[in-house]
Parts: sequence; structure tokens; C-alpha cells
Amino acid sequence: MTRRTLLSAALASVPAVLSRGSAAAATEPNLSLGAAPTGFGIHLRAAREAHQPADLIDLCHQLGLGGVETRLPAEDAAAVRAFRRKLDAYGMRVILNTALPRDAADVERFDASVKACKEAGAYSLHAAMTQRRYEEFDTFAAFKAKFEQCQKQIELAEPVLRENRLRLGIENHKGWRSAEQAAWMRRVDSEWVGVHLDFGNNISLCEVPAETLENLAPYAVACHLKDMAVQNYQDGFLLSEVPLGEGVLDLPLWVRTLRARHPEIVFDLETITRNPLQIPVFTKKYWATFDDSYSPLPGRDLAQVLEIVRENPPKSPLPHVTGLSLPEQARLEDENNRKSIEYARANLRL
Repeated sequence: MTRRTLLSAALASVPAVLSRGSAAAATEPNLSLGAAPTGFGIHLRAAREAHQPADLIDLCHQLGLGGVETRLPAEDAAAVRAFRRKLDAYGMRVILNTALPRDAADVERFDASVKACKEAGAYSLHAAMTQRRYEEFDTFAAFKAKFEQCQKQIELAEPVLRENRLRLGIENHKGWRSAEQAAWMRRVDSEWVGVHLDFGNNISLCEVPAETLENLAPYAVACHLKDMAVQNYQDGFLLSEVPLGEGVLDLPLWVRTLRARHPEIVFDLETITRNPLQIPVFTKKYWATFDDSYSPLPGRDLAQVLEIVRENPPKSPLPHVTGLSLPEQARLEDENNRKSIEYARANLRL
């Protein structure tokens, strides 16, 4: 049996398996529940290698999801119209990724991109401006310089967003603690710039989830819905996305809080199937980007997160993809997403 045959067999029944028990949703999508591409990346890669359809919008429609986070395949007028027609036919909302302006000379390009996204029917834009802070930087000075660069990019982007009346959500992408990002949003002071609120990322920066929610919920434009499991390891703790309801997050509280503040908010499912992330809080490098006056991380916050780790052992072994074939990885991802969608519909009214 060839690799392509194996991949095709693994993917053949995926829509039916993923949407088991949700036939009604397939004809009447819930506009509150969408999908982020990182949660379905293995499935899409396996489909491409098997020469099967690999379009996230089509997959979300098959699953009865009413939203999707993606990017425009092209920004010419014909491509944008075709993209919009497809979304309208499916009755879906879309959050689009587009590159932010690098400098003043890039603002014109950004303006054209924002106009294309607006024409495509974007609910909002999404930007992940950082990598993992504790991996990306070796010094506080390097972190601070990057943060200042990000702030300058938003200074350039905000007038364009305001003119086009399209909101941008900046993801809390393991780059800033929530108090830092909230203070930044207050300085920007624009209804067109807010937060694409990821439910789990800030645990990696020694934040209890309730603090992240309190600090960033007022600025939420959209969000990445996920649950997180934690486990001790030699240099700190492991952090892993798991099917909704199997982790440490109070998901009903998060959903209630965000809906009360933002009734139209989109919850993009992002159950990423991968090896657990290592959060090396017992290493010198982890602490290199924190400064007591500019960017503090109090010891009590570390203690609170380590208490969560100690008191919440994983309900099942954390997901791993190392050693699995691509079809096996795709099956694991599909199963994690199936469980998450079922939980969201049964317990979160999504």
C-alpha cells in the first residue's frame, strides 16, 4: 500500500467522524464557533499529500462551524470576490491574517491589504507578533527592542484600520504578560485595535488563567478557544493543548465572561495536536527577559502556577506526535477536534 493510499484511507471518513452527532449544525452553522488553522494543520497537510481537497473553509463548513481564521489566497479583485462568494454561500464569518506594516514605506501596501480583507467580508484581522518570549530572546534588551518595534508597527497600522473601520486583534502569543499587553492597549486607546485572546498561552508566562482573563477580556476582539493540561518535568513544567474539558481551564467562565462583554465574539477552536511545550522556569534563560521595573514577574506568580501544575495532573497522557506516521497524526488531531467540538456544543452553547 502506497503512502498516498494510506493517507487517503485515513482521511476518507474524517468529515463524518468529526461531525458525529451534529447533523443539525451542518445545515445551520453556529456563527460563534470557528476554527484556527493551527488546530487543523496536520489534517490539511495529510490531505494535500494524498491529493485530496485541503481547504480549511470547506472543512469548517462540513463540520458545521460558522467561522474560520485564515488568509486570503490572493488580493486581486477577482480572487477577493470569489472568496467572499464562498463564505456567503456557506453563511460563515471570517477572521483574516495579513502582514502588518514593517515601516512607514510599507503603510500603502498594508492599506491595500486591509481594503481587500474588508471587501472579503472580514469580521476582524488577527496578528501574532511574537514567538515564545523565553525561546526567542536571550536578554531583556532584545525583548524590549522587539516590544518597542511591535508598538511602532501598531502606531502605523491604527490610522489605516480606523479609516477602513476594520478591527485588529493582537494575539497574546507567549510574548507579553497580560498586564503588559493591557497597558499597551490603554496607550493605543483605539476601538480598532484590541486583543485576539488565546485562552491558554499566558500560562507559559507564569500567569494564572483568571488573571489573563481579567486583564485582557475588556480588549477582546476574537479569541482562540482551547484547553490546557500541565505536567512537571525536570526544568519546569509541560504545557499542552488537550480536548476541551480535559484541561485546567474554567471554560464556561471564560465563555460567559467574553460573551457578556462582546456578544458577537467569535470563538476559534485551536486544539493544536503536537508534543507538549517545555516551559523551562527553572533555567536562567527563561528569566532573562524579565526586569523588575519594566517587565516584572513576581515570585508569587511562579508559585501559583506551580501549584496549578502540582494539583492538576493530566487526566490522560499528554498528546505526542513524535514517532507517529502522518496518517496517525492526522487521526489523533481529528479525534481531538471531534471531542472539542462535541464539548463546545454540549457544554458551552457554541
